[in-house]
Amino acid sequence: METAPIEDYALLSDGRTAALVTRAGSIDWFCAPRLDSASLFGALLGGVEQGHWSLRPVDPEAIASRRYDGDTFCLVTRWESADGVAEVREWMPVLLPKDPGSLEGAKAGLGADRTDIVRRVVGISGRVSFAQELRLRFDYARALPWVRQTGSPGSPELTATAGPDAVVVRGAELQPHGHSHVGTVDVAAGESADLTLTWFPSYRPAPGALDVDAAERATGDWWSDWADGIAHEGPHEDDVRRSLLLLRALTNRETGGIAAAATTSLPEEFGGARNWDYRYVWLRDAALTLESLLAHGLADEARAWRDWLLRAVAGDPADLQIMYGLAGERDLLEREMRSLPGYAGSAPVRVGNAAAEQFQADVFGEVMVTLSAARRAGLGESARSWSLQRVLLRHAEKQLDHPDNGMWEIRGDPQFFTHSRVMLWAAFDRGVRAVEEDGAHGPAERWRGLRDRLRTEIDEHGVRDGHFVQHRGTDEVDAALLLIPRTGYCAPDDPRMLATVERIEQTLIHDGLVNRYRTGTGVDGLPGGENAFLACSFWLVEQYAVTGRMAEARELMDRLCALRNDVGMLSEEYDPVGRRHVGNTPQAFSHLSLVRAADALAAGLHRKR
Repeated sequence: METAPIEDYALLSDGRTAALVTRAGSIDWFCAPRLDSASLFGALLGGVEQGHWSLRPVDPEAIASRRYDGDTFCLVTRWESADGVAEVREWMPVLLPKDPGSLEGAKAGLGADRTDIVRRVVGISGRVSFAQELRLRFDYARALPWVRQTGSPGSPELTATAGPDAVVVRGAELQPHGHSHVGTVDVAAGESADLTLTWFPSYRPAPGALDVDAAERATGDWWSDWADGIAHEGPHEDDVRRSLLLLRALTNRETGGIAAAATTSLPEEFGGARNWDYRYVWLRDAALTLESLLAHGLADEARAWRDWLLRAVAGDPADLQIMYGLAGERDLLEREMRSLPGYAGSAPVRVGNAAAEQFQADVFGEVMVTLSAARRAGLGESARSWSLQRVLLRHAEKQLDHPDNGMWEIRGDPQFFTHSRVMLWAAFDRGVRAVEEDGAHGPAERWRGLRDRLRTEIDEHGVRDGHFVQHRGTDEVDAALLLIPRTGYCAPDDPRMLATVERIEQTLIHDGLVNRYRTGTGVDGLPGGENAFLACSFWLVEQYAVTGRMAEARELMDRLCALRNDVGMLSEEYDPVGRRHVGNTPQAFSHLSLVRAADALAAGLHRKR
């Protein structure tokens, strides 16, 4: 099987995990029961041998078009073939606890010990025959399951088991074919067929069959009700809504942890080794996501993430990590998964992330800025949340003289990155403001002194030839410097910022898009290169908009939004030469930056009027 382009994938989500399905109807990536669990379908990082579930018309010339059903993650693919027209409606039922007071949830049979994928085939005209191929490979394709027919006459069912995982597949007869199972499904106009796959722990009985109609209603209502809370008016409204929905899909509904992406090891350079596992919670990414959600009236997620944060960082502040598992797990040991050959041969495939052991000083600022924004949005401090912030500032003070790995998680020698130093300044600034403006208790004078010390240092060592620099001792710039005005450290039109933007335009923009930094300088300690980092280009849109360069802001924003795939998804990077998505997908950083850029455009248009 030829590897599908990354932009060919659409996301199905139940608020705990996700599945990625191609335009051609193949589910190539699915982990259960969480995003960071082991895969059951791993063709995304290899081929069909690593597991997939294909469903498409037998007619090889059939043409597909697809969309989401409103503000949900129910994917509707319309197939037009020589024999007729049919639709595949596929979704993952949101896992609701069995609550006697929740009629729809109870009717649907949803509970915490199952994860479902539903694929409903609906005949529109004529008669269309669909071919199925199911190839299950548990534990990152390391475990070939024991598969047996467990259904009864008229009620076909397959059950597959390997170690702690089990799957039951219902709805159509499947026959063994080598190490896969195949079958066909025929629908005429007005007919439908429901195919379901349910993951469950192998040590429990198989869950009962879904009431598919009730599950569809309950799931559609859950997503639509959430989307109804989005407050946004301005340009790119549909792009913003879908981006916020994708950020919600990356947020674990039970724990509040916000994953950076739904995938691991999609390459930053095709055929290269810059392949990382992004299915975890970076404090920075999650904090920036929360700022975007708060700006659009979605405070419940802010409260849930703050509670997640309190649990995750509990204990000695010296043990603070820059990233955690979705429930706050600390052990994210990075290892290579040789059972998965890699996307388009890009190896190694990594599970876990060694960046969890890095020191990234900017995280203190991101967390303090976000919790300050939450206070301003009316989210009062809990009994422990202000204590946590004081502890974080105490730990930040102890780390003040240490270089760090920066927000780009360099694997070379630590540096005094200007962005990191500014974010430390922002951390102490928000501490001072909490005392002076919000009535919190803390050593404001001490924090003010540390804040002033950092400003003196940044002004002296973080600026050269009139522009901010990537780190002390260089005249290079990086795109993280575009974030400085957000903190209040300086105005967007500060001469140093304008000079920095000019240097970024001269050295980091290629084919109209912004790279993170120049990889050839050796600062990141990694071989090879990478493509344009989409979030950085959105940051430039924001900078243009807040400094009055509205025509350039609109032009770049339109180009960036046009890079979204047909269902509104963006990956981490974009290859402007090959014109394709690159890196893990959907990427929270890309989508939250789209939202911020749209907000800056809306504010700029308002000022102009």
